Amino acid sequence: MLVSLIEATPEQAGGKAAVLGQLLRAGFPVPPGFVVPVEVYRAVTRRLDLPAVLAERGPAEVRRLVASQPLPSGVMDELVEALERLGGHAVAVRSSASNEDTAAASAAGQHDSFLAVSRETVAARVSAVWASLWSDRAIAYRSSGLPEMAVIVQRHIDADVAGVLFTGDPTVIEASWGLGESVVGGRVTPDTYTVSNSTVRTRRPGTKQTRLDGTTTSEVPPTDRARLCLDDLQLLQLAELAHNAAAHIGTPQDIEFALTNNHLWLLQSRPITTPLPASEHTDGAPGLGAGLRGTGGSAGIASGPARVVRGPGDFGRVRAGDILVCRFTDPAWTPLFGVVAGVVTETGGLLSHAAIVAREHRIPAVLGVPDATTALHDGQPITLNGTTGTVTD
Repeated sequence: MLVSLIEATPEQAGGKAAVLGQLLRAGFPVPPGFVVPVEVYRAVTRRLDLPAVLAERGPAEVRRLVASQPLPSGVMDELVEALERLGGHAVAVRSSASNEDTAAASAAGQHDSFLAVSRETVAARVSAVWASLWSDRAIAYRSSGLPEMAVIVQRHIDADVAGVLFTGDPTVIEASWGLGESVVGGRVTPDTYTVSNSTVRTRRPGTKQTRLDGTTTSEVPPTDRARLCLDDLQLLQLAELAHNAAAHIGTPQDIEFALTNNHLWLLQSRPITTPLPASEHTDGAPGLGAGLRGTGGSAGIASGPARVVRGPGDFGRVRAGDILVCRFTDPAWTPLFGVVAGVVTETGGLLSHAAIVAREHRIPAVLGVPDATTALHDGQPITLNGTTGTVTD
């Protein structure tokens, strides 16, 4: 019933797993693993009539039902054997939905994935990934259809440095210390690099105040926060590896990577759904009169009242046409992207989930604006330019 990752196909294992399988078969450095295929999700949920439960009792009840379903006994036996073959390593448990990582929509961050998972809790995490298909954010993100969920289980990589890149000319790379979740989730403002014609063209240090290792978040020492986390040789090797992967797949790719003990790993690869804005970055935030500055993450100009949101408890205050102002956006905030006119964050880069989803919603976004939630006041009229990365009153 379980499928080796190297043998994954879109029909049985979803788009994310299928691309990783394609790369593994070609010899690219992808962590080994296996897939709990779509047919297991289908078998477990078939008798639950989830669309009816959703209509009558809402998504929370659907998630409860799905998360409470045990894996079939035969699948559990196979799971134990498959984990044995991966050795004693912790694993990553990742979503691979039928509507995920497609050329039309990334579904970036919309379904749950879990890192540094112990063998004893893998089965529960598989059920949790299934349930995330019915989260408020995932339902709001998909426009139609009823996707199904496969689940990837891979060896967990304890990264020294990790991040995201978009292949192209130039290749744009964002990276930070520790696991890449800090970069994709916008929890840090990462280092940003561009590589073109086998030359590192630009290097811009971020403000990497925290790092994630396993499930632990810690403070980055002050001396390392503005220190570049990748050197030129590593950048050139990474860009070459990524371009080779994109050439093998046949389309430009949005790739998550990790570096550990100077060894590069490709953790995820999906089509680039929206082009990057031709952003201009100026360091510093001299005050709103002169314009707050950050990274242009999604092109366009929007004006409206600033709506400072510090957590889900503030969601009810958001109105159509507001400019969302927050420290960073968690994937649970995705439904707000269909309401607001633009987004301003204190941390994050142009390859983060927030920026990707903003581009897919065609709303401007400015990321990595220091102290935005204190410099901007709730209800204050502002204008943001997602191309130049500026916020003005």
